[in-house]
Amino acid sequence: MIYCCYFLMGLLIIRLLVALVNYLSFAYLPKATPLAAAPFISILIPARDEEENIGTLLEQLSRLEYSALEIIVYNDNSTDKTEDIIKERKVINPNIKLINGGVLPNGWLGKNHACHQLSKAATGDVLLFLDADVSVKKDLIKRSISHFQKYELHLLSIFPKQIMKSFGEKVSVPLMNWILLSLLPLFLIRNSKNKAFSAANGQFMMFKAVTYKDMWPHEKCKAHRVEDIAIIKLFKQKGLACDTLLGDTDISCRMYDGLDTAVEGFTKNIFQFFGNSMLITISFGIITTIAPFVLYFNMGVWWFTAYIAGIVSIRFFVSLASQQSVVQNLLLAIPQHLIFLVIIIKGLINNQQKRLIWKGRNILQD
Repeated sequence: MIYCCYFLMGLLIIRLLVALVNYLSFAYLPKATPLAAAPFISILIPARDEEENIGTLLEQLSRLEYSALEIIVYNDNSTDKTEDIIKERKVINPNIKLINGGVLPNGWLGKNHACHQLSKAATGDVLLFLDADVSVKKDLIKRSISHFQKYELHLLSIFPKQIMKSFGEKVSVPLMNWILLSLLPLFLIRNSKNKAFSAANGQFMMFKAVTYKDMWPHEKCKAHRVEDIAIIKLFKQKGLACDTLLGDTDISCRMYDGLDTAVEGFTKNIFQFFGNSMLITISFGIITTIAPFVLYFNMGVWWFTAYIAGIVSIRFFVSLASQQSVVQNLLLAIPQHLIFLVIIIKGLINNQQKRLIWKGRNILQD
């Protein structure tokens, strides 16, 4: 049992070091530098029942300090006022174009098909896919293109700063960065060719258009529930330069509007956070739950205290790197972990039943 305790403490130390490195590396977009050239950008937005968000995003995009762009929105059979709002914005900004989607073909997931249709209509040198619930500020594009050009990237992704308003969001949404930033050193995404070091967020995906249209990655990943991670792994497998950063005040998002939608949203991709392995996911859930008790009953109070200090430190550095409230995440650490376990259990149930309804579609059907 003593070797088990050594393993548990070793794993904690590794996670703590990863969280510390991610905090110290300051993995945000740098300030914009003069551009070697200002490429024409296609901003591509898949939208399904986004009446609460799409108008705000289109207004923000219209205020960007970057003129060489087109904005294309794919209305994916929305049943609310999404289409009407887009049309209203088109009158104000002629750079906005609307594509109304048809019947979803067999074998495709909705967002992947929408992104593929958007890419076929795009004429830019750079393709930027944005989710409709993202909020952007005027300097985002310049900063993104500057970084994109500096490192000659083929793919740049950003995890937006998360806006959390309800209690349900506060006990669920931070889980994404708690997992990501304690298990993956972000600097290795750009600096290592190993596709194991891969993470991306479909809320912001910027591609070199020539590369994208040579590979058509959304078509290749048309049935993949977590297409962002699948795509960056595909790019890294081919030796293409990629990078993933954290968002700051220039890009934010209220990903979910409550606990139920957050749990459903994370349930559809929880296993992909762990290399699409149910075994690793379940093992991580069990280990992070029982480790303090195992150490206490086998090694005593000092090891238990050291482990708890490590848990606190991980959440401290992850919260700082994510620009989230440290105090809030520490106070809610236990309910957050319970929600994490619920998400794993629901993920297992959904996979067994082959049923997970997301925006009116079953995304787990064979």
